[in-house]
Amino acid sequence: MRRNVLAVVLLSSVSLMNLPMSARAQAAQAAAAISYPQARRVDLVEAQFGVPVADPYRWLENDVRNDPEVRTWVDAENQVTEGFLKTLPLRDWFKQRMTALYNYERFGVPDKKGARYFYTRNTGLQNQSVLYVREGLNGQPRELIDPNGWSKDGATALAEWTPSEDGKLLAYAIQDGGTDWRTVKLMDVATGKILPDELKWLKYGGNVSWAKDGRGFYYSRYPAPAAKATFQNATLNHKVYFHRLGTKQAADRLVYATPANPKLSHYAQVSDDGHWLVISTSLAGDENDVHVIDLRKPGSRPVALFTGLKNQWNYAGNEGSRFFFSTDKGAPLKQVVALDVGRAGATPSPVIPEAKEALDGVNLIGGKLIAAYLVDAKNEVRVYGVDGHRLSTIALPGIGSVSGFNGKDSDPETFFAFTSFNRPTTIYRYDAASGRATEWAAPKLTFDPDTITVEQRFYTSKDGTRVPMFVVRKKGTSGPAPTMLYGYGGFNISLTPSFSAANIAWVEHGGVYAAANLRGGAEYGNAWHDAGRLAHKQNVFDDFIAAGEYLKASGIAAPHGLSAIGRSNGGLLVGAVTNQRPDLFDAVSPGVGVMDMLRFDKFTAGRYWVDDYGHPDRQADFKTLLTYSPYHNIKGGRAYPPLIAVTADTDDRVVPGHTFKYMAKLQSLPDAGAAPHLVRIETRAGHGSGKPITKIIDEYSDVYAFLGHFTGLEQAR
Repeated sequence: MRRNVLAVVLLSSVSLMNLPMSARAQAAQAAAAISYPQARRVDLVEAQFGVPVADPYRWLENDVRNDPEVRTWVDAENQVTEGFLKTLPLRDWFKQRMTALYNYERFGVPDKKGARYFYTRNTGLQNQSVLYVREGLNGQPRELIDPNGWSKDGATALAEWTPSEDGKLLAYAIQDGGTDWRTVKLMDVATGKILPDELKWLKYGGNVSWAKDGRGFYYSRYPAPAAKATFQNATLNHKVYFHRLGTKQAADRLVYATPANPKLSHYAQVSDDGHWLVISTSLAGDENDVHVIDLRKPGSRPVALFTGLKNQWNYAGNEGSRFFFSTDKGAPLKQVVALDVGRAGATPSPVIPEAKEALDGVNLIGGKLIAAYLVDAKNEVRVYGVDGHRLSTIALPGIGSVSGFNGKDSDPETFFAFTSFNRPTTIYRYDAASGRATEWAAPKLTFDPDTITVEQRFYTSKDGTRVPMFVVRKKGTSGPAPTMLYGYGGFNISLTPSFSAANIAWVEHGGVYAAANLRGGAEYGNAWHDAGRLAHKQNVFDDFIAAGEYLKASGIAAPHGLSAIGRSNGGLLVGAVTNQRPDLFDAVSPGVGVMDMLRFDKFTAGRYWVDDYGHPDRQADFKTLLTYSPYHNIKGGRAYPPLIAVTADTDDRVVPGHTFKYMAKLQSLPDAGAAPHLVRIETRAGHGSGKPITKIIDEYSDVYAFLGHFTGLEQAR
């Protein structure tokens, strides 16, 4: 069914009367001319627990690489979207300004192995960062791997990389077109020679962990998938292997597997001293089991340390047989415990007790435990002795986030990154002996961060819960302005301050950027996560809606100037709240979202998400999912705000069929309002990782120009 969209100038919640005449006329003309591609409807209704569930666009789940009809629909949608986007006055401005803002030198956190320091560097507008190595801390940088020549479109990326313990060899992963699949190759670091070894069917890098003698490494992989199911089928039978240098992958030794439970995932890590292999096993959520294998004794069998998949156990390092873990057992905000793995029947003993704030991570470096905490969604780093005695706090430049602190107990130093909404990543070196942190690599900025202010506010959600939110805007401004609200709210992931050149461009043009720390994340430990998942998922949507209401009521957002944006689980969030409160938001952009909550577990990584969403094949979970599933809750008879969904035709994490079906249904309704409802479908891109800078700038220029157009940003500067 086709639906011609009436001129936005007549019915949109944002008036175009303040635009220059040429822009107003152009936008109205483009909106009036939109005729959406006709998506074939099929008469498919399935009964689930006695409830009839229609799925008329299921054919759009098919892989675009294998189905010409899906490809034709994708091409037609992109043509319609491009026809509207090219009329937006802000599009070129955003592209130019974002290009300038992205053009700054930036570095990754170094990894020291032997006497060598490995790190990434980007001169500014390189599509992919380049891997460098230094001989010694102050040695001359030497380019090791430049992936920018690997493909014409820049979409083949250097993903994960892991040097051997002595720094002589490097295992590196190649990611093509944004896929989660990886191909791992090996390099001789001294000569740059590529070795003949090649490993396939790893995902997310396969967690490569070198044996201390450098003769090989442990990694995790899946069986080779069926030819036409590579990018859609659920992944099962994850196994840990050992690869010996110079041999074929087919000869790799199986180390650990659970054939009786093919849904389990396993990742292995060689202990700091090389004596133990630590194997972490999980099913869907963050809870994991831990087994160890004594590598000093050939033929040793795995010994269980923690089983039952009831708690989180994250290995932090070891001193001999004394292993340190962060865990939520008996500590919803997490604590650090120690366990003597060499003593049969030993039980964990507390080292760093649970604090009032959530423990974000801990590492054992130079005989000290470095613990990062979340204090109202921003990081604080505390240093402890291995006996649990608090020694110091690492001073940070301000409100922000930290990452890194990689290394082992014998290392005298480590490196970490600090970033904030108005501060691109700066790399610091931490000296474990002196306790001093010094700047190692700072970006050369193309804007003045002191012109951007970051403040934290708290608002009250529907049930009375106090929720934090960061507000970013130009220094010295306070009046109502076009405001972009971002949220995620799930999977125990904290939304801490981070830098985005695209967001700086939005703020520079007179907009406000707000990030709400919704329940479902880890900002306040397990209770915060639990309050936003399974049967409590509606709390996440209520938190986001309350954030939008607060921004308007407090005079931060203009009366008709509030947009909503989110990606992945955040795309689900935006889709759900748009259904529930289409009147609140003046423009929305759900990106790579999980939109069909009744079938998400049938594709690629979807089965891992049941810990947060529930099982669609269980009646209680099904009823909850059906109440908010974006695809199933699109309804006519209401005016949906201007909407631009974003996905990638080869996303193999949240498959694009989620967005395809959602958009086909929304566009088919004759009474869903007059505003444009568009979808932007990227080619040769995945869920986000590995995306080249050119594609990032193009995507955000389009989305921000669209959101800005309908929230008054064109007049805000």
